[in-house]
Amino acid sequence: MTSVSLPPVDAPLNLVHQARLQSIDALRGLIILFMLLDHVRETFFLHHQVTDPMDVTTTSVALFLSRTLAHFCAPLFVFLTGLSAFLYGERHRSTGEVARFLFVRGLVLVVLELTLVNFAWTFELPPSVIYLQVIWAIGLSMLALSVLVMLPRGSVAIIGIAILAGHNLLDSLHFGPDSWMHIPWAILHDRGWIEITEGLRLRTSYPVLPWIGVIAVGYAAGPWFARGVAPQVREINLIAWGFGLLAAFLVLRSFNGYGEKPWAPGDTTTQTLMSIFNITKYPPSLLFICLTLGVGLLMLAWLERGSERRWLKPLVIFGAAPMFFYLLHLYVLKVLYLIAVAIWGTTQGRYFGFDSVAALWLCAGGLTVALFPAVRWFAALKARRRDIAWLKYF
Repeated sequence: MTSVSLPPVDAPLNLVHQARLQSIDALRGLIILFMLLDHVRETFFLHHQVTDPMDVTTTSVALFLSRTLAHFCAPLFVFLTGLSAFLYGERHRSTGEVARFLFVRGLVLVVLELTLVNFAWTFELPPSVIYLQVIWAIGLSMLALSVLVMLPRGSVAIIGIAILAGHNLLDSLHFGPDSWMHIPWAILHDRGWIEITEGLRLRTSYPVLPWIGVIAVGYAAGPWFARGVAPQVREINLIAWGFGLLAAFLVLRSFNGYGEKPWAPGDTTTQTLMSIFNITKYPPSLLFICLTLGVGLLMLAWLERGSERRWLKPLVIFGAAPMFFYLLHLYVLKVLYLIAVAIWGTTQGRYFGFDSVAALWLCAGGLTVALFPAVRWFAALKARRRDIAWLKYF
């Protein structure tokens, strides 16, 4: 028998198409690990549940920081999806081909959310509740982008910025279940429940309108990473826009007005700072986007400078197979939860769980190491078998 050996960790370019810049995959890999930490929290720390925004008077600093790290996942992943769509078009030179790819991939993600992803969360078949979460939002955003790519890039940028800057003007707009606008508005902007039948409800956990804005600005930023663009020019753009977004966050937050729920002074300086950075994710507020994308752009600039550092290379591998990792870690966590409950029973209410945030970090670190070989194998398969069409959707 012929043995098959996996490529070494220090050879990530063998796993990734040459046109893909390592900084993009490294950032995607990093936020994937932030997501893993948050999903460990949702699995084993649910007896210390947090709200959105969090109650800073009762949430510990460690839990607040852990949850805040997870805030970077969705906006950066959606932004990088738009950026990657531009790079895909640069390679194929056909707007129609890009639109078709985005449309098909968007549909695939929506189907995955309704089936494999939702089952991983509930283990309920047939389901009584379907949670329309981040994969759903990315899928619908890709469907929207498949139309937007027909427009000039400047128009896409203007539409994206207008959505992000203006959608909070719609926060007070609500429609009851008896209105014909209830379902479309629940999907677009007003997080809520959609009753399908007596035995099935949909939860629009990720209202999609702001995410369409994020994917649009990601696509508009694509030329920064185009062939022939000098790294220095790209770095200037990333740093300038990164600091610009953070400055916008600080200025708007100082006025304590538009774009976010007001912050309030706390009993301590720490609580005050937590209140300032306690931002709304569902749907993502203007200040949520300013903070997360601002930091994300600076991280991209930093990762480009350190692209040859050995410790970044596992992140590149994680970032090269994001959908595979997403599905894998959800099912692993669910199985671990069921095993833990079967062995030790439920504790602290009806949930089995850890007693400290440190245990969450240790568990997430252990799972990172344990899942890495499988992700590396799939990333290698994806790079090697470009003749298998469905692999590109993962």
